Amino acid sequence: MPISDLLSIGASGTRAYRAAMGAVSENISNATTEGYNRRTVALGESASSGASSTFYKPGVAFGGVDVTGIVRQTDSYLDLAARLASSNFEDADARATWLDNVQTSLDDGTLGVGQRLTTMFAAVERLASNPTDTTLRTNVLFSIEQVNTSFKQTADGLKNVQDGIVTEAGNEVTALNDALKRLASTNEALKRAVPGSSNAAQLLDQRDKALVDISKRIDVTVSYGDRDSADVTYNGVKLVDNITSKTVGVTADSDKTLKFTIDGTATTTPQSGSLSGLAKTATVARDRLTTVNNLADQYVSDMNAWHKAGIVTQADPSTTPATAAVYGSDIVSMTAGDASSISMALSDTTKLAVYSADGRTNGNLINISTIRGTAGVENGWTALIASHANLMNATNAEQAAASSRNDQAQSARSDVSGVDLDREAADLMRLQQAYSGCARVIQVGKETIDAILQIF
Repeated sequence: MPISDLLSIGASGTRAYRAAMGAVSENISNATTEGYNRRTVALGESASSGASSTFYKPGVAFGGVDVTGIVRQTDSYLDLAARLASSNFEDADARATWLDNVQTSLDDGTLGVGQRLTTMFAAVERLASNPTDTTLRTNVLFSIEQVNTSFKQTADGLKNVQDGIVTEAGNEVTALNDALKRLASTNEALKRAVPGSSNAAQLLDQRDKALVDISKRIDVTVSYGDRDSADVTYNGVKLVDNITSKTVGVTADSDKTLKFTIDGTATTTPQSGSLSGLAKTATVARDRLTTVNNLADQYVSDMNAWHKAGIVTQADPSTTPATAAVYGSDIVSMTAGDASSISMALSDTTKLAVYSADGRTNGNLINISTIRGTAGVENGWTALIASHANLMNATNAEQAAASSRNDQAQSARSDVSGVDLDREAADLMRLQQAYSGCARVIQVGKETIDAILQIF
């Protein structure tokens, strides 16, 4: 082997290990970069060696080492598992977040409908002990007005939650469409990139990041094509086909439930991802508002029926002509099916119908117990709160389990694709030593040449 080959072998080694140290340096600098996959340098034997010496016959022999490409540390199975776990978690997390907002609007505390209904019935019972007490009469009307206020606040709160869900769905769809466009653009760039190059590795990171962003929002199927480009399919329609992407849309029906489209054509509701969670919660919010409106309708009907069955002023047959009994009027009013429109229909305490038809002074006040049975508004409200609480408990448990699975999936992927600074530090020391060894080969070759020249 000519001395010149020794020099070229050493030089190829320094170039290769310099590239390897560059990859380690890039790993360290991107250790916390989201979506970054650890890089390594693939090395291969250089099989060609040439010599210009007339005493040496050129031929195929070991000629050093070549950098054959940049390798991303990745596992397609773990990537898929991480995307699926993330999609399920985003679904459960969106539901838990917005169901909690629904629960806040229902408000089972002291200012909620349930507590204020109980307070109102207690106020009527206190008035029954002294029907002529002006203060107690005022308290009854005030407590009824407080119930009205709670119904209105609950309905308005649920409507605000519905509007929030619609707004959030719009934001998520915008982010989804942005990710679809980024993926199509990355596919196009991958077709021009040199396989195994640093640029190709960076583009593959961008591709995987776009796939993660898409899977967080909607359940899709991913397939890979030429030059590792990725196609994304949802409900049989390709959202990303090579370098083209479609647009996902979302609209709200009159009841604020969500409907989805692909390039303007109706499609099914997602079954996973944040958009799935938002769609499911929009349905729950609609159902809760419907129940609240129905309970408000029943409350108005029951209260008015009770009050109109009572008597404000009893009949007085001793007068000429005889005075007829004055029955109660509507005490509350509401536009049917809209709890936010509920209001007082009676404000005069002297117009309270405290007498019963049988002549008892506090008979009608006592009769209010007839609207507190198992079919009453109080029990209906309790059933509503219990039903939502059960759903919240189940959803929170699901979220916790999904979060645990997601953490495990992301950790497993990170073990392969993530950057471990301790490992990188060890690799850097090893590569530095290898680099120094190659430099020493060059030095030995130079010293050998110098020694030969000194003979002459």
